Amino acid sequence: MKALLFIETDKEKVLGGSIELISALKELDAEGTAIVVNKKDVAEKASDFGVSVTFVDGASDCDTLTEILSEIVKEQNPDIVLLANTAMAKDIAPRIAGRVGLGCVSDVTGISKEDGKVIYTRPAYGGTILEHIVVDGTAVVTVRNGSFPKPEAGFKAEVTEKTIEVQADVVKAKIIDRVKEISESVNLEEAEVIVSGGRGLGSEENFKLVEELARVLGGVVGATRPAIENGWIPRTHQVGQSGKIVSPKLYIACGISGATQHTSGMSSSNYIVAINKDEEAPIFEIADVSIVGNVNEILPVMIEEMKKLKEK
Repeated sequence: MKALLFIETDKEKVLGGSIELISALKELDAEGTAIVVNKKDVAEKASDFGVSVTFVDGASDCDTLTEILSEIVKEQNPDIVLLANTAMAKDIAPRIAGRVGLGCVSDVTGISKEDGKVIYTRPAYGGTILEHIVVDGTAVVTVRNGSFPKPEAGFKAEVTEKTIEVQADVVKAKIIDRVKEISESVNLEEAEVIVSGGRGLGSEENFKLVEELARVLGGVVGATRPAIENGWIPRTHQVGQSGKIVSPKLYIACGISGATQHTSGMSSSNYIVAINKDEEAPIFEIADVSIVGNVNEILPVMIEEMKKLKEK
């Protein structure tokens, strides 16, 4: 199997979701080439993960990027084209599929092989079910961030430069300005520590304990759907099938029962600490450390202890 990966960049760094595509590639036991545009230094960094990289200069917008990637897909004829499920990828993936005549699957959270066929798993109906999709032929696939672990650096692979001429009439729209909303600063996918709160906290006032613990630990605040629907925190903090898929080094679940819609979005975390008064709560089945008790009594103690450790 041959794969093509698009490594998306944000200024001078690789977006975490793009790097995870290398892990997806290895799980499929496929050969792959990563495409990096405009950032040659990023191309060099990406090659540290043991995958060959093709660097292309000159893609400044969605139109030119779509044209460049479409040409590379036609030339290499891969079995699968993988992109991180970013705003950019949601724009260009279906356009590439349409131009080249390929299948397209978006927001994939799992990829597996069975009887020689690749199966793409994605949430549907607001995350209440998981559907499994098989594409006849090559597919352009966007993968939700956090669905695969970040790879470890391996041997240094080759970086090849490529030039693709893009005609001026390809550009149909031009971005003249960008306005970054405050909500964009909530980067759950890249966070190494996430403290999440759920219905069990009982009130918006109690939810502030989650925010305080996250601040002390230098982490990011997450939440379940009930906490968001109650208005305790904006929807940009939601973790789960209908929110963000995350895989931090540490995930602390506070007052969260462990419904499938939530745990499927954080179960790949390296280390999970769960606090719940119900000793039968499903969250304890995946937790590395389970604390049975009133979360509103336990969190203040944890916060004070963490502060003491930081002062030492």
